[in-house]
Amino acid sequence: MVVSNAVRPKQDQSSSGLVDPFFRSVTYLRVSVTDRCDLRCSYCMSENMRFLPKKDLLSVAELDRLCTAFINRGVRKLRLTGGEPLVRKDFMSLVRILSRHLASGMLDELTLTTNGTQLAGAAAGLAEAGIRRVNVSLDTLDPDLFRSTTRGGDLQRVLDGIAAARKAGLLVKINTVALKGINEAEIPSLIRWSHALGMDITLIETMPLGDTGEDRTKQYLPLSEVRERLAETFTLHSLSERSGGPALYFSVAETSGRLGFITPLTHNFCENCNRVRLTCTGRLFMCLGQEDSVDLREVLRSTSDEAALDAAIVNAIQVKPRGHDFVIDRMRRKPTLGRHMSMTGG
Repeated sequence: MVVSNAVRPKQDQSSSGLVDPFFRSVTYLRVSVTDRCDLRCSYCMSENMRFLPKKDLLSVAELDRLCTAFINRGVRKLRLTGGEPLVRKDFMSLVRILSRHLASGMLDELTLTTNGTQLAGAAAGLAEAGIRRVNVSLDTLDPDLFRSTTRGGDLQRVLDGIAAARKAGLLVKINTVALKGINEAEIPSLIRWSHALGMDITLIETMPLGDTGEDRTKQYLPLSEVRERLAETFTLHSLSERSGGPALYFSVAETSGRLGFITPLTHNFCENCNRVRLTCTGRLFMCLGQEDSVDLREVLRSTSDEAALDAAIVNAIQVKPRGHDFVIDRMRRKPTLGRHMSMTGG
């Protein structure tokens, strides 16, 4: 769906909150702490990725300063992502530092999205630091299919990570990318498995970001079709509740669980967008599907003046577009954007 990005007149930013040109309050910040990952999922990145030099990444202190600036401006939810966030060696230090905003009441939630491979060793520490739930990306329960789609991953490590997270008292939500001819037949069993363990599951359409070496016209599975098929097996009831993200949720009568759909292509969700994304190098993207961005690292490293950093953030929000322009079709095999998902953190 093509969305107009015409910018309206700037809004008054004298209050503490962040409001974009389309009167949407920005209360959700997603932060990529690294572009590195220990998997090579076929819809996410190429098999032979070239990652950023570690010197280009923001330090823990810099990430804390930026996140704190956003929190002081009304961000209430902070999600740490990657790449795979748990492969960053000082990740737990960052979590412990940021958790002070939970204790102060300035932040409602600090959470992360992970592929689960490192979760077994980190779950207890995450819970101690104040994290209450995690999203785990998992597209199949078939070990061989998992190995092929992730280009070498070990499914059991992810399952052990999920078990450890649940044991530590963390709520776990499963994120599953629906892939045509790959895992589409397995989706009903993934729903049953997740709900049997008390975990929500969200289905996601593959997004045309970065050259992965795969033909996305073959991978793309419209969730409108998936939902129609699921309705033949399950009784789905629409829910009005939202998680702060783009998912639309349904209750599944047969499993007593919750099922989400994130549909950036078949149904644009931009009208209620409340989030922006910060990369591990300090570049702020106002939209996952647009290239509009602002280099906050330059401001961060050029001055210790918090007012200057705050002004840069406020000005950045004023170029947040109305929505994205994701397209997947057989005439356009190249990705909509050259930037890989791991650069922006999903």
